[in-house]
Amino acid sequence: MQVSILSTSDVHGYIRADDFRRPLLNNQLGFTRAATVIAAQQKQITDSGNVVVTIENGDFIQGSPLTNYIQKIVPEQTDMYQKLTDAVSYDVRILGNHEFNFGREYIEKVFSDTDNLLNANILDTQTQEPFVGQPYKIIERKGVKIGVIGLTTQFIPHWEQLSHIANLIFKDPVAVAERYIEKLRPQVDILILAYHGGFAEDLQTGEPLEKLTSENQGYQLLQLPGVDALVTGHQHREIADVVDGVPTTQPGYRGNYVGLMTLTLDDSNKRVSATAQILPTGESAERSDIVSLIDPLQKQVNDWLDTPVGHVGDNMQITDHFAARLHNHPFIELVNQVQMAATDTQISNTALFNNEVRGLTDAVTQRDIMTNYIFPNTLVVEALTGQDIKDALEVNARYFKLDDQGEVILNPLFTMPKVQHYNYDIWSGIDYTFDLTQPMGQRVIAIKKDGQPLDLAKTYEVTMNNYRAGGAGNFPMFSMDKAVREVQRETADLIGEYIMNHPHVHIEQPTNLTIIK
Repeated sequence: MQVSILSTSDVHGYIRADDFRRPLLNNQLGFTRAATVIAAQQKQITDSGNVVVTIENGDFIQGSPLTNYIQKIVPEQTDMYQKLTDAVSYDVRILGNHEFNFGREYIEKVFSDTDNLLNANILDTQTQEPFVGQPYKIIERKGVKIGVIGLTTQFIPHWEQLSHIANLIFKDPVAVAERYIEKLRPQVDILILAYHGGFAEDLQTGEPLEKLTSENQGYQLLQLPGVDALVTGHQHREIADVVDGVPTTQPGYRGNYVGLMTLTLDDSNKRVSATAQILPTGESAERSDIVSLIDPLQKQVNDWLDTPVGHVGDNMQITDHFAARLHNHPFIELVNQVQMAATDTQISNTALFNNEVRGLTDAVTQRDIMTNYIFPNTLVVEALTGQDIKDALEVNARYFKLDDQGEVILNPLFTMPKVQHYNYDIWSGIDYTFDLTQPMGQRVIAIKKDGQPLDLAKTYEVTMNNYRAGGAGNFPMFSMDKAVREVQRETADLIGEYIMNHPHVHIEQPTNLTIIK
């Protein structure tokens, strides 16, 4: 007998094989393609007389123009998420961290009819019970009892707005898993952990791959006695491995892979061996029944995205992302100007989140804004000393390094184990210089404000997004304790309004960042 575990994770509302950009740049993705792969695997496994369990591992309801449209424009259609996942017949679903971007009440609404939602470690402060979902589920198929425990990264309070997580406790998933393993192990043959989180360590050596926090505790979960398989997500990595006999997968992002773990059982239904793989979906057809289900809403979204917003000139397209981060760029300057205008400050920072950001053509639509500024961030103003600013710039300066020929390259720390371009900020309102010949931590050799050296003892108001304001991305000098005000509106909306209110926006190439090599 074999038990197979199929999983998707981090679909982020990309249902069709459509990244929403025009011209379309990537259609090798989508829940509809993943659903085709899952259905084929389910049939193959069951036809062979074996058992299959299917898991949706979180970050399903946030992250695309479609999810934003549902939340903002047609909130009465949140039941679409349930219809979509029902079409795949997932056995269990898990909460992701981005589920919280729209707040607790939205989660409770979206998942009100989701009987198979698992959530063992996010509790209501009053009841001390899961605020939605149940901690675990026991599934019995062909005489095999399979337990699944649902877990979510406990690091959410470091990123999320406090109003979105009011009256919630985020428990350590490792400690919670240990408790439920002890309870479930005597009752089941196979025990699966489904964890919306990833790995901070190398799976084979245990060596740290990133700064060790409580964000990604997959390695620790793999070490727990009694675990037969581990489904992960959150990092958007493509992982399939077996560690000390225990398989684990992480199936990418936006439905581009399906995780598959296969456990071979002995006559007493105990695991004797295991394999792990991830199945690409990009060449699979979109499942037609799901296409029919989502297409009316998809059409509404695309009509909405084509709404004209305004004009910004002809120099805001990004063709070289590395150069844009190395020298700043008019598009980045635009975002910082929007942030400063919205918060009445003179200093701001923002990031070029990923290499899919293309910037803006002259004629801007809602689509251009939504596909360039992809996160539902709001703005926070923090009172920072000049020393705080310098310390933050030192973190930014780590993004670059010099190769053996003395040329500037990207520091691999920002691509391994996961790509983190969003953790490199570009600043406006100050002039600053990185000397890359110096050791990390000593590279910021000049900072000026209004032509004068920045006073390291003086306090300045600085605008940033709410993710960065909590210190996320290894910025300990930022903290919500230093917040002096907030703008509780999404930055993408502010960008659209700014362009509409400034019909002849033109921003020259910024010259405030100097690199010495």
